[in-house]
Amino acid sequence: MTQPDPRVPPTLAAAAAWCWRLIVIGIVVYAIAHIIDSLRLVVLPCAVALLLCALLHPVTERLRRWMPSLAATWLTMLLALGVLGGVGTFVGIQANDQFPFLVDRIQHTVKQGQDWLVTGPFHLKNSQLQSAIDELFKQLQQQRGKVVGTVFTGATVAGEVIASIVFLFFVTFFLLKDGHRIWNWLIGGFGQYRERFDRAGRAAWETLSQYVHGTVIVAAIHSVVIAVVLAIMGVPLVAPLAVIVFFGSFIPIVGILVAGAVAVLVVFSVKGGIAALIFLGILVLEQQLEGHVLQPLVVGRWVRFHPLAIILAITVGGVVAGIPGAAVAVPTAAVIYRAVPALRGSAEPTPAEAPAKPPSLARGGAVESSRRRETDEPDEAPSPPSADGDAESPPPDESRPH
Repeated sequence: MTQPDPRVPPTLAAAAAWCWRLIVIGIVVYAIAHIIDSLRLVVLPCAVALLLCALLHPVTERLRRWMPSLAATWLTMLLALGVLGGVGTFVGIQANDQFPFLVDRIQHTVKQGQDWLVTGPFHLKNSQLQSAIDELFKQLQQQRGKVVGTVFTGATVAGEVIASIVFLFFVTFFLLKDGHRIWNWLIGGFGQYRERFDRAGRAAWETLSQYVHGTVIVAAIHSVVIAVVLAIMGVPLVAPLAVIVFFGSFIPIVGILVAGAVAVLVVFSVKGGIAALIFLGILVLEQQLEGHVLQPLVVGRWVRFHPLAIILAITVGGVVAGIPGAAVAVPTAAVIYRAVPALRGSAEPTPAEAPAKPPSLARGGAVESSRRRETDEPDEAPSPPSADGDAESPPPDESRPH
């Protein structure tokens, strides 16, 4: 080991050491992000498949009690596709029936807004409004060439989306069917560190499963409450808006704000400003109940992040991979938060109540670890003598004088 240069102050030497280590870490992180971005058509479907597997795995496990594993996996996939197809069909029918009415109401609201700008406190002139509208159309006409030029890009994106969906289907199917075998194969090459990686994987899987289940419950409550409120208010497109709120709830904080803003705009266009303010108040109240009641009870005991950490994770995920990256950013951060301490062998941050069974992805590894521990245990020690006199007492010494 080289001796430190006495001419360099210790503080400067320590700062330099930290700097070059941080530079190396930054280069590695940038390289990983670049690789993920290059392989996004593979990485994102695999990430979504893990989330779907965590959601559908309990159904497959229950079905395995009455049928073979292959049949249980196929039935789970068909049930999931049936639910998605049914909801999509219902949403499409309602949107097709009620969308023309919504367009008419939006046009009427825009006309009222123009009249208010003319007769209201701004006292704008019709010529000024018409000039603004003409300028907007002019900008659209100038951008038409770019829009036409992106048709081929749009077709390419559509092909990539279809390929990603097919790949997602296959990955989800095999994770549900052979998840524990895949996991045993992945950790099989770690040798003496196999048990440590197995422990980290089980902790990560528990966190991911509980996060997905809790988020689905919270999103379902969100969508049901919003659907009931919109139906009572007589707003069209209740089912599409409820679906938007449901999927928006998977992105914490940001998603519900965007989905709620869309619903508020629809209410404002159809029912006016008073109804929009009432709906906004209900939405804010429901959001507060979620933040202070639902999230701590359902998800909080497994994923306890500060709101700033959630915002940072969503921002990084959105920059790296767009909307899909923002959707998987928080569960990814939660998995890393739980897996790293277990991988290091230290006491991991466990919840107050752990599930009774480990996830099936690590079931094979856990069984093998327990068998290995049983073979390494020493033979059973003889039991101590009982207090009932089962053990024989030593014979008296006859040579001793009476």
